Amino acid sequence: MKNIDKQSLQNAYALFDSGHINTIEIGSTKGLQQIHHYLFDGLYDFAGEIRTLNISKGNFRFANSLYLKEILLKIETMSEDSFEAIIAKYVEMNIAHPFMEGNGRSMRIWLDMILKIRLQKVVNWQFIDKEAYLQAMERSPINDLELRTLLGNSLTSDIDNREIIFKGIEQSYYYEGYVVEDESK
Repeated sequence: MKNIDKQSLQNAYALFDSGHINTIEIGSTKGLQQIHHYLFDGLYDFAGEIRTLNISKGNFRFANSLYLKEILLKIETMSEDSFEAIIAKYVEMNIAHPFMEGNGRSMRIWLDMILKIRLQKVVNWQFIDKEAYLQAMERSPINDLELRTLLGNSLTSDIDNREIIFKGIEQSYYYEGYVVEDESK
């Protein structure tokens, strides 16, 4: 794991250990920016900043930067009153991909915070296969049923369990291609 990734992982642990996660605005672009800034401050000069350039991954082009601020405002107004609505909001935020780098890691924390506050649940990410998750995310703009099923089957009400949270953060880095060594936190 590169130094920048090790540091952002340590920042992710600190976000929870410090209690700062409890000051994050839930379900908003501002809250997502706060998470991104916390994870990547000092590592990327764009930490917490909405991108102004267009980006893509593979053959998928994320939301055009010219319309990104309007798109993000629209996403903020989306419902959070059910698991299905929260996943729809998560999918739309993924399509927007508001940052140049670090979207997935930030958005998975953002999603869990919405689920925790609105439904008293979090995703137990350690039980979600990387390939199954990435494929479900890739198909989610067309139909999010696969993603809802995958995440729904791994929901837990053990929302304050440090091990579940930290294993989830480690899994999030693994989804992005990083191997997390077992180090004391």
